[in-house]
This record gives sequence, structure tokens and C-alpha cells, in this order.
Amino acid sequence: MTHKQDMLRGVMDAGDNVIVTGPSIYVYEAPVRLWHWVNALCITILAITGYFIGSPLPTMPGEASDSFVMGYIRFAHFSSGQVLAVAFLARILWAFFGNKYSRQIFYLPVWEAAWWKGVKRELRWYLFLEKEPYKYIGHNPLAHAAMFMMFTLFNLGMIITGFALYSEGAGRGSLPDQAFGWVFILFPNSMDVHTIHHLGMWVIVIFAMIHIYAAIREDIMSRQTMISTMISGERQFRDEREG
Repeated sequence: MTHKQDMLRGVMDAGDNVIVTGPSIYVYEAPVRLWHWVNALCITILAITGYFIGSPLPTMPGEASDSFVMGYIRFAHFSSGQVLAVAFLARILWAFFGNKYSRQIFYLPVWEAAWWKGVKRELRWYLFLEKEPYKYIGHNPLAHAAMFMMFTLFNLGMIITGFALYSEGAGRGSLPDQAFGWVFILFPNSMDVHTIHHLGMWVIVIFAMIHIYAAIREDIMSRQTMISTMISGERQFRDEREG
């Protein structure tokens, strides 16, 4: 058995993947792609405005009513957070109606030995310890784990802590307070919630940089479309099949 044939056999063992290149495969439906870019835009706005909320601009001279810069920054932050939350709920809803790839970020098949094997293999690939990439229709196992941790669990945590902080300004008895005031039962010190939320912003910024790097790297090195797939929805494999 040749090295190429052995690689293809390994791809088949990995589960959700393809070994035949050529025609494109429709993977991500329009609602998934729309959510991805809305999510990216909201996170960008939230990170920039969140930084200035944590490190406010210097005091402006003159009447306060003439300088509402921080007010606009806070408004942009709150609005983007609300859009992010609504989009996340819509994304969960679509997981019940979309194809199997629309559900991938909401679970990890930790009960499958092949999935763990795939995570280990992809980690070696990203560390430049493997010579050939495996090709997957959806997320590869390592990316699958990263998307679940960041786009599902971490995203949910940031939404919860964000609305909890928003409830402080909305006041006791308000809808945000009734829905998210329980956070301050777990963390009675409001500053702890502020710190967790602020540190979470930096984790997301770092993850976003790694995510963009990995997408560009895979587009080039694994010879399968990544960035354009999240625009068109179609995955293409650019290598020719070898016998």
C-alpha cells in the first residue's frame, strides 16, 4: 500500500470526510453563513467598544452634553451584544432545521475513538509534524472542538455575563435583572463579573487571530477551500485523486 493510499484509508477511518476531489460539496447553508458574518461583525464591535469601556477616553473639555462619545460607545456595545444574543438564539434554532453541519458546533462526539484520534492527528498537522492533510467536508476534529468551546460555550458565557452587567444599569426588577441577576448570586462582587467579562474579551481577540490564521493556512496548505466556503457555502478540494 502506497503512502497516499494509506493516507486515504486513514481519512475514511476519521469519519465525516471525503477522499475524492473534484466537484464542490454544499456544506454551510445560508443561515449558517449569515450568522457567521453577523457574529464576526458583532464581536469586532464588542471588542473595540469593550476596550474603551474598560479603559475610558480622557475627560473631554466643555459641557458634558456636548461630548457624548462614551455614551455612543456604550450604546454600540449594548446594541451589538443584543444582536449577538438574538443571532445566537437563531443559530440554535436553525440547528434543528439545517443539515448535519449546522449542528456540528453544538456537540462533541467524545464517545468516538476515531474523533479523538482525529484531534490528535490534526494537532500534529497544525504543528507541522504531518506531511499530508486529511480532508473534511465540515470541521476537522480539532477545529470542531475549538468551535464548540468558543462559538458555543464561550459565546454563551460572554452573553450571560454581559447581560448580567447590563442589568446593573437597568435596575432591580427590570427584565435583564430578572433574567440574569442570578449571576451575582454566584459572584456577589460585581467587579469579579466585570473582570471575567473583560478577560473574556481578550480570549476572544486571541482566538479570532488564531482562527483567521488557521483558515488562511488551511486554504493554502490543505488545498481545500475555507474562507470562500463561508461565503458560497461550498467546499472544494483542489488536489487530483491519485491511484
